[in-house]
Amino acid sequence: MKFKRQRSQEVGVDLTPLIDVVFLLLIFFMVSTTFTRESHLQVELPEASGKPVSQAEVRQIDVVINAEGQYSLNDRTLVNNRRETLERGVRELAEGDTSLPFIITADARTPHEFVVRAMDVAGRLGFAKLSITTEREAESQ
Repeated sequence: MKFKRQRSQEVGVDLTPLIDVVFLLLIFFMVSTTFTRESHLQVELPEASGKPVSQAEVRQIDVVINAEGQYSLNDRTLVNNRRETLERGVRELAEGDTSLPFIITADARTPHEFVVRAMDVAGRLGFAKLSITTEREAESQ
């Protein structure tokens, strides 16, 4: 018996079926996609004036929390760090205007519970503009 070696077929990847699949997906997305024309968005841009604004004219609620959890409202230190005291102080400063910016500034070593307590007060009183900032520890000299 003579056994001849048959020529081995080259191994390769046939890309023809892949091209068909991609083409079908392309047709599907073209047929199923809908395009709508949207009108422009209403954006209220701020207006600037040439005169400088003094700090007294800017109304905002600044809550500063130090590393020991002591609260200060607009540079006025509160008697204690209880939620009720903070809420009463913020209510007095806001005078019912909950559109004022509410800015919480915390020391880098402040426990999170005091920041969360200030956020809770802002939420309870209905403030919509809430910002949270941090202060780095003072560099040792």
